Amino acid sequence: MLADDDWWRDAVVYQVYPRSFADANGDGIGDLQGVRHRLGYLSELGVDAIWLSPFYTSPMADAGYDVADHRDVDPMFGTLDDFDELVRDAHARGIRVIVDLVPNHSSDRHPWFQAGLRDRYIFRDRPNDWESIFGGPAWTQVEDGQWYLHLFAPEQPDLNWEHPEVRAEFRDVLRFWLDRGVDGFRVDVAHGMVKAEGLPDVGPKEGPQAEMLGDERVPYFDQDGVHDIYREWRPILDSYPGGRMAVAEAWVSSPERLARYVGPDQLHQAFNFEFMLADYHAKAFRTVIEKALAEAELVGSPTTWVLSNHDKPRHVTRHGGLGRARAATLLMLALPGSAYVYNGEELGLPEVLDLPDELRQDPAFRRSGESRDGCRVPIPWTGEPGFGWRDPWLPIPASWGPLSAEAQHGDPGSTLSLYRAALRIRKEHPALGGGTLTWLDSPRDVLAFERDPGLAVVLNTGERPVELAALGLRSEVLLSSGPQAGDGTVAPDSTLWLRR
Repeated sequence: MLADDDWWRDAVVYQVYPRSFADANGDGIGDLQGVRHRLGYLSELGVDAIWLSPFYTSPMADAGYDVADHRDVDPMFGTLDDFDELVRDAHARGIRVIVDLVPNHSSDRHPWFQAGLRDRYIFRDRPNDWESIFGGPAWTQVEDGQWYLHLFAPEQPDLNWEHPEVRAEFRDVLRFWLDRGVDGFRVDVAHGMVKAEGLPDVGPKEGPQAEMLGDERVPYFDQDGVHDIYREWRPILDSYPGGRMAVAEAWVSSPERLARYVGPDQLHQAFNFEFMLADYHAKAFRTVIEKALAEAELVGSPTTWVLSNHDKPRHVTRHGGLGRARAATLLMLALPGSAYVYNGEELGLPEVLDLPDELRQDPAFRRSGESRDGCRVPIPWTGEPGFGWRDPWLPIPASWGPLSAEAQHGDPGSTLSLYRAALRIRKEHPALGGGTLTWLDSPRDVLAFERDPGLAVVLNTGERPVELAALGLRSEVLLSSGPQAGDGTVAPDSTLWLRR
């Protein structure tokens, strides 16, 4: 096990979406051996850890987030021996391994559900008005007339966390993977699990219930009792050496509510989704960053920044182009705390918007018409036909040849080279992940701040170049997200890292 218990505080973590990352056996689906074979690529990129999206035994109704066995690898991805080899080889390269934990629900193929152990799920005689996050009602009726709750797909029944066997099961699952050497967990739907007593109706409201988290709580998310679960988990994590950690995927109504998930007796971190969803503008970014840093100081844990993941459109498309995406990336990697990078973003991949409907596999598409498949298209490794894949499970756009890892390797102007340079400089200047942030006076369309010792960051979201001298800054550029004219300015839609 690697040393340094505080590694996670400023780590750059690379999210591996296993089926779309790398395929070792040629069946068109990525697997654990594919990840293992690409560890050299990840090491050269400069990441500190990888986070593996679910690879557990699953019927794949929701891309593996419907888990049938929390202690085994689905044959689609390999075996437990493959996992052990991956962890061993990653650690040998100084790369830690985080795995997904899915505690809110199981698959309907889980032995408990198949055995009819209804007390371990949420059954009732009549449904209430709760809605599935994927669209439609959150209840499905079984043959004897009862209904079970599924906040996601019908194949994902919600577990009853009031049952002691459920709590005991997940404590054991934690220990199972910790014993195999994992360095941490990303907790899926960390704001779920506990539901309001009596399962009260939400009541009438225009639009989907899932949108209510923006301004108020719903009775099936962010209930106070969920924090008791994390207080049970934290001593388990602390009992293992090497700084084992957990990060929450928690969609809640405010930064203050999010801060409640983090602390010495609960989880180590929580994703800052406000940053990911912020509009591309200096003012919007600053508002989110100030709020996040204030909450981080309150709880004594650094913020976790993210721009793309497997659930949201890639930020190349979301922010309106590669130039803006590169600028946002250099902003993110210069902020205090840890950063999570989604596989393929280092290649500048856009969202795929024109996948044929018959090839989409996201269960949300069938219920609501919305699909997350566009950010899950496999990574292009080579510029040759197939892009390094044999019949990939989702088609790779023919236009992606110039975006392939092979095409970008060695090109100093490529997005891959930008990520490699940024992560190298971040390691050479630890203040970029730690230290303090001091805002500098700047025009409305510009975000400028100092990172000690003597490093400055400038993002120009405006339409005209901005003179660095007007900001009181020298033009000694460490790294630029865009082309620089060498005239002492920061171009539109560009971020500069500077020596102060």
